Amino acid sequence: MTSLSLFPLLYCLIVQQVCFSSQLEDNKIPPSLCTGHPGTPGSPGIHGSPGQPGRDGRDGRDAAPGEKGQKGDRGDTGETGVRGLTGDKGYPGEKGDRGQPGECAVAPKSAFSVKLSQSHTFPLNVGDAVLFDTIILNEQGDYNTETGRFTCKVPGVYYFAVHATVYRTSLQFDLMKNGHAVASYFQFYGNWPKPASLSGGSLLHLIPGDQVWVQIALSEYNGFYSSTKTDSTFTGFLVYSDWKNSAVFA
Repeated sequence: MTSLSLFPLLYCLIVQQVCFSSQLEDNKIPPSLCTGHPGTPGSPGIHGSPGQPGRDGRDGRDAAPGEKGQKGDRGDTGETGVRGLTGDKGYPGEKGDRGQPGECAVAPKSAFSVKLSQSHTFPLNVGDAVLFDTIILNEQGDYNTETGRFTCKVPGVYYFAVHATVYRTSLQFDLMKNGHAVASYFQFYGNWPKPASLSGGSLLHLIPGDQVWVQIALSEYNGFYSSTKTDSTFTGFLVYSDWKNSAVFA
């Protein structure tokens, strides 16, 4: 055998050696080349370090509602709290329904007018009231024909007027309030063939119970006269009342 014929065989051996060496280095020896018996179990290992916390689990499903519990006892009353601040002003409310019509107010009234009758006998004494005995108007009954005096019931301002027919003698009379003369009037008569006249009036403030009348000032001057053709009259009426809730002030 020549050296040339041994060359292929030598090449195959070298290639197998290289492949086998490579497997030993990589610790990848095929099991078919080194199959051994199983080894004895090793000793237990030491405990490992605690692991990291796991992730939160998913929410569980809602359970069925439980039964309603019994009502508890009433608690003690707490202390009164501090008064709060005044709140803001509220909005105006809606307009209310129209109310029922009220009763009509009636203004206070007081008025009278009286005159002397033809058969009247005049007082002869100073201080006696002249009795105007014939009523023309006296709806409220404030004038008394028996005393000749007006008595106030409604407080306020009144106007009084006296018209006298003077005949046969002179006349002097006073307009009196509670015993005091507030106005005086005089008319001389000089035996004239026809009667003369005398008139006067005044505003007076009165309160309930005040009285007003006409009084002869001098007994010899009492020439009041009345006939079918002429009269002597005494008149008074309320101008305005002091009552603040009367219709006069509406």
